[in-house]
Amino acid sequence: MWEAQVRRSPGHSEWYIQRFEQMRAEGADLHGEARLIDAMAARGSRILDAGCGPGRVGGELARRGHTVVGVDVDPVLVAAAAKDHPDCTWLEGDLSELDLPASGIAEPFDLIVCAGNVMAFLAPGTAPEVLARFAAHLVPGGRAVVGFGAGRGYEFGQFFADAQAAGLAVDLRLATWDLRPLEADSDFLVAVLARR
Repeated sequence: MWEAQVRRSPGHSEWYIQRFEQMRAEGADLHGEARLIDAMAARGSRILDAGCGPGRVGGELARRGHTVVGVDVDPVLVAAAAKDHPDCTWLEGDLSELDLPASGIAEPFDLIVCAGNVMAFLAPGTAPEVLARFAAHLVPGGRAVVGFGAGRGYEFGQFFADAQAAGLAVDLRLATWDLRPLEADSDFLVAVLARR
């Protein structure tokens, strides 16, 4: 779906990068996701930033001392991440085909972060496969933290069912990256999933 958006609107990737640069310049707090992930991870953890965009979350996690690999389908965003955060590994790839051992990254991850509504931009019907690939890339007991908004074509209930079918137990259901509980009318989900 992201690729379709880029085809419909050439320059969309550049706009997305500029949007966060503008927010940063205006003093916006852009590190809420990274703070939560950092609090969950042991020092020096291996973290996969799935749907990394221009590296905002993964770059901050690397700055905090973690080993970060980021994957995104958009080559413009991956190039921006590599330019701004050269201490991470940034790869172009489709999350529904995620196979990092085939790219020479054999060691599994302690934690996966998938922020920024990535799940809503997946090609229709691929979310179950993406979640299964997340599970395959985690250490036993490793966790995936996934955040996305309601009303974007992927219902929260279906997401939870898909996660469980992929071998990921739902440990925590939140409505925000700052730990507010998920309510029946919440318009955003942050789910903490664990590989069993």
